[in-house]
Amino acid sequence: MTKKPVQFQLNGDQKATFVDDGQNLLDVLRRGVGDLTPKFGCAQGTCGTCTVLIDGQPHMSCLTLAETVEGKSVTTTAGLENGAELHPLQKAFMEQFAAQCGYCTPGMLMAAKALLDTNPNPTREEVVEAISGNICRCTGYEAIINAILSVAGNSPQRYGVR
Repeated sequence: MTKKPVQFQLNGDQKATFVDDGQNLLDVLRRGVGDLTPKFGCAQGTCGTCTVLIDGQPHMSCLTLAETVEGKSVTTTAGLENGAELHPLQKAFMEQFAAQCGYCTPGMLMAAKALLDTNPNPTREEVVEAISGNICRCTGYEAIINAILSVAGNSPQRYGVR
């Protein structure tokens, strides 16, 4: 198997590693660089729990070839908080009881962040569309939608864009 060097930013920090041909980004993040926040779910791109942002756009890391992030910026749930302070989306998920078992939460948070970064005042329908690639078996989605909407608004302080 051929190893390829890959350099990328992970949550603002420069990373350099070697990846195998065909190795997916989820495996590199979890085993290669130790970021365990993207979860392994279906390995088919249907559950969304492994969602990360690549240059600000949501991607299923289980379907993304690791070599394709060369020179790009990858953000995971670990990159949301600011030191000990949680991101407003993380706070809202806690306050709105949007996480029960928590398995879908990393993917939901990343899909929500991508939406709010481009549309800080989405409609309910736009939130539903943004998280449609993520499956939750516990909450029934209402708490998740409400949490995202509670962060949305016209006030930049509410969202705390980083």
